[in-house]
Amino acid sequence: MAEQNAALRKAGPADAPFNPGIGFSDPVFQSQAAFRGILAALSEPGTIHDLGSFAPCPAGLEPATAILLLTLTDYETPVWMPEALESGEAGIWLRFHCGAPPATPGKASFAVAPAGEVFPGLTAFNPGNELYPDRSTTLILQIESLTGGDMLDLEGPGIPGRRQLDPRGLPPGFLAGWAANTRLYPLGVDVVLVAGSRIVGLPRTTRIPAPAPRT
Repeated sequence: MAEQNAALRKAGPADAPFNPGIGFSDPVFQSQAAFRGILAALSEPGTIHDLGSFAPCPAGLEPATAILLLTLTDYETPVWMPEALESGEAGIWLRFHCGAPPATPGKASFAVAPAGEVFPGLTAFNPGNELYPDRSTTLILQIESLTGGDMLDLEGPGIPGRRQLDPRGLPPGFLAGWAANTRLYPLGVDVVLVAGSRIVGLPRTTRIPAPAPRT
């Protein structure tokens, strides 16, 4: 508790410290509901799932990102965030509610990449290893929107035939990095795209074929 109080004092002026709020108002019900939504998103890649509202969110985190972190992280799951988030409200909020320690990208169980920030690339994160492929990083990638961008075709487990998704605001080089990531299977990073309260799961088994050249 002393460390938490010290963190709160460091978050802003002495007379206006950052208040990390209460987290889930009904932790059991809300975390179970969120987990079902997350599981559905990852088992049906490319489908959009709304995790519901969450307020107030710390600066830099979308509502769905906050819900993902509250549901999935704890003191045994190191989390990477860019320095601006880690040293600001988001890092204080995460440690206060979840106890998740900070980590480098290569050691992170979970990672948060905000929209508009410099993206380190998928290869920066932990793909797991031959004995423990499940110990890879799950990347929470915040983007502008889950619709309205270039149309992508998705293939793989959980997708009958093909499924289309048109996310807007993927980082430069993401699709090339994703193609390399899928070739690592059974290793590889899993990704959850986030915009507002909605998410789309992209497990490492999901392939995104390059679009056919226009004629």
